[in-house]
Amino acid sequence: MKKLLIIPTAFAFMLTATFVIGQNIRFSDPATVIKDQFWGNLYADGGQSFFCDAPFSRKGFTLTEGYIYPLADVRNALSCGTSRQCEKDNRYRQIASDLHNMIPVRSRTELRRRNARYEDLGETVKQDDCGIRESSHFFEPPTRVKGDVARSMSYMVNTYSLPWLGSAQVFQNWNRADPPDDRELSRHKKVAEIQGNDNPYITDPTRIERL
Repeated sequence: MKKLLIIPTAFAFMLTATFVIGQNIRFSDPATVIKDQFWGNLYADGGQSFFCDAPFSRKGFTLTEGYIYPLADVRNALSCGTSRQCEKDNRYRQIASDLHNMIPVRSRTELRRRNARYEDLGETVKQDDCGIRESSHFFEPPTRVKGDVARSMSYMVNTYSLPWLGSAQVFQNWNRADPPDDRELSRHKKVAEIQGNDNPYITDPTRIERL
């Protein structure tokens, strides 16, 4: 049975603030954003790692900044060359500085999934201790963040004209099965306040159905 798309009560808080719908134009220095805004502001008081939901009080050597839409795929889409070459491209720097795409993740998890495509792998593939399923070049996130992944992916694809990293139908299914919860909405509100722009697929998840 499919779950109904129910928006938590925290959604009411989103209606009181107005943010620009569009791309990040406030930041274009990824290294500074990671240090000052991601770890120094958004997660200054700690939080939970995205895929494994492991609590942390500060960044340690086992944690890194991850990207729902990996930067290697952004570089491929922009055809801007190597990481160092792409850093000279202002469009790449803006995309790489977008906090809506950044997540705190275990370093080993980020390494494994950098070249993967998102997919439903099914029960035949065993979950790891975080609820992740992996097979060859495919990656299925834990059920509790599938919708988060879908809404971030939709934002990146449609804001920056990037290609999908998996089937659009898979992301639509994940969005329906895992609606925004209080944690996702609270994080989105803080990111929007820091960066100045909205992810409309979080404030209105039905948008994904029209992609």
